[in-house]
Amino acid sequence: MSIWRVQGGYPLDGSMTIQGAKNAVLPVLAASILTGSEIELTNVPRLRDVEASLNILRHLGCAAQRQDDVVSVEPRGLTGCRIPRELTGRMRSSVIFLGAILARCGQVRIAMPGGCELGPRPVDLHLAAMKALGAEVSLEDGEIVCRTDGLVGGTVELALPSVGATENAMIAACGAKGTTVITGAAREPEIVELQGFLRALGADMEGAGTSVVTVRGFAPEPRVGWRVMPDRIAAATMLCACATAGGDVELRGVDPEHVRSVTDVLEGMGAGIHTGSRRLRIRCAGRLRGGQTVVTRPYPGFPTDAQPLMMAASLRADGVTVFEENIFSDRYRQGLEMIRMGARIEISGRRAVVTGVERLHGAQVLAEDLRGGASLIVAGLGAEGETVVTDRGHVARGYEGLDRALAALGAHIDFTE
Repeated sequence: MSIWRVQGGYPLDGSMTIQGAKNAVLPVLAASILTGSEIELTNVPRLRDVEASLNILRHLGCAAQRQDDVVSVEPRGLTGCRIPRELTGRMRSSVIFLGAILARCGQVRIAMPGGCELGPRPVDLHLAAMKALGAEVSLEDGEIVCRTDGLVGGTVELALPSVGATENAMIAACGAKGTTVITGAAREPEIVELQGFLRALGADMEGAGTSVVTVRGFAPEPRVGWRVMPDRIAAATMLCACATAGGDVELRGVDPEHVRSVTDVLEGMGAGIHTGSRRLRIRCAGRLRGGQTVVTRPYPGFPTDAQPLMMAASLRADGVTVFEENIFSDRYRQGLEMIRMGARIEISGRRAVVTGVERLHGAQVLAEDLRGGASLIVAGLGAEGETVVTDRGHVARGYEGLDRALAALGAHIDFTE
């Protein structure tokens, strides 16, 4: 059990470099087992989900080592094709290994994955993609089982622009004979990142960032080096932290375009936003303005992962802020905890209405998921007194040294595990 203690009332000031992206490095690690190529990744964040992925690689027989922000993977020794419950239960996105193992081994068994409980997140789209490439799919003793005598290129039609299913289809298609066309693909920056890595690995692929991705072939390179992109949700977290606490913060190593939907909302609330080449600065003085409607949508729309964080930034805004959550059905849990801090929030289905209050007060609150936990820490920065966030390890799954980063900017925060 982790405990975050936040003493509110201290504005943030200074600059920081944004960590490597959690949601980009996990599919890259999975894709690293497609061949026996030696892989070196830099700018890899030290996160629990990353460590869980490295443990999965080791369980499968690969060599995986870390030194500072550099991770080396030697996948030639891969011998296993099964990921048991004790490994998948630690990370929902463990299903991203499905396509890579199937392409490499011709079969795969993965226990149903764990992770944050945000409402139904079926793996049906992932399995449909494997079927479209010629795999037989079944569920046996609580495990997803896929088998093939050889994947064959074809058309993968995604009913929804699922990021994970798009990534699994892209990875599996690298092991298929012939051309694969993925339609209805997700367009997130992490998809573009994965395409870049797969190209470096030897894939003939194009279209990432659009709704159609085409994979024509794969000729593996013996060695690949890759630098992981900056984490746009970590950047959104720090933007919302400054908006909540007030102050002047510069983020370095960030792509402003990746967080434009977030900065557009903050700018509409009265925050000063200034962008540069891989830099972003936010300045906030006094209460923000309400009146915004925040609707979560697939990229380039407002990201669902940033919704709890923006809710924290709106708690003391002057006026009403409306949230419409269109990605997950149960992503307002943080709102019930924020009410303990004096927030005025009305939740009805996928809609939440926040009426800003002049003051929040510290309280004891519970983090029930990764981004919800981070949002409670952010809310504590703008509250009077001490906020104590009890966290079952969720926040450490997605943030490297969040307490140290905030403290370096002037926050009064203490973290104990």
